[in-house]
Amino acid sequence: MKPQRPLILSLLFAATLFYLRPVSADEDTPNSPNATANCMEFIRTSCGITLYPDVCYTSLSRYANDIQQDPASLTRIAITISLANSRRMAAYVSNLSHVGDNGADRRAASALHDCFTNFDDAVDEIRGSLKQMRQINDVDAPSFRFQMSNVQTWMSAALTDQETCTDGFEDVADGPMKEDVCAKAEKVKKHTSNALALVNSFVEKKIP
Repeated sequence: MKPQRPLILSLLFAATLFYLRPVSADEDTPNSPNATANCMEFIRTSCGITLYPDVCYTSLSRYANDIQQDPASLTRIAITISLANSRRMAAYVSNLSHVGDNGADRRAASALHDCFTNFDDAVDEIRGSLKQMRQINDVDAPSFRFQMSNVQTWMSAALTDQETCTDGFEDVADGPMKEDVCAKAEKVKKHTSNALALVNSFVEKKIP
């Protein structure tokens, strides 16, 4: 005997109400206020271990929806930010270097050429670090240790290269060009330093 039509309609209506029920304000769905607040707090707490926590939080908080509360995503995005800033700095110094060839004193021209070389190397090292970070979810424990060791080594080398750039201007006469290059380089170094700190923290948590 077939069920009566009114009963079927009632069951369908009840099922529809269940699936369309409003989400409670307390539930942590990806875009809920609670989830956003928790993610922001996660980023702020994570940035607390860096040398420049304010720079870290400001640069990463805009990517909160991508980061959620995932340390790997946080670390990858921090490296991506470092890479983007380093690329812009390398292009900027390259342009200045060409201008310097046509009029700057020899020390300034040499410092600019060396700075470009150092930032170009840093870009390669950070790019390699990012590539390794994108592969860590598909490897076993020994491979993870090896890849993260590479990331730590390359990010550290990138920071050293960036610091070498500003060191090269110590013997250059003070002036607008020197001040501008060193100020921009310092900002980039802060992002790289923060990314390295987050890499080290990620490794410490994943490898006892």
